[in-house]
Amino acid sequence: MVYLRDGRTLIGYLRSVDQFANLVLHRTIERIHVGTRYGDIDRGVFVIRGENVVLLGEIDDTKEGAATLEKVSIEEILEAQRVEQERRQEQEQLRARFMKERGLQYTAEIGPDDMY
Repeated sequence: MVYLRDGRTLIGYLRSVDQFANLVLHRTIERIHVGTRYGDIDRGVFVIRGENVVLLGEIDDTKEGAATLEKVSIEEILEAQRVEQERRQEQEQLRARFMKERGLQYTAEIGPDDMY
């Protein structure tokens, strides 16, 4: 499993790594989490530049089966992700308006979705 700087989680078979932590994953899936639900999107062979890797680890299959997450279809998880992003944007706009009304400058924190 690889967690990237932009917030994505990739799961696959590690086929290659070099001195710069560049990775090649085989049979890769991108796992999207929203609340207690998740969905998997097949990505195939994935080459990852080392500077984008935040965390790399091995998945314990025995513990993964015991998780309380519900697997849903790709369409459902993408829709849930879109709704969640819209909700966050609305909250940021409300915070900015609230701060502006009080004469303060508001700068939103940079999150994984805003990095690129």
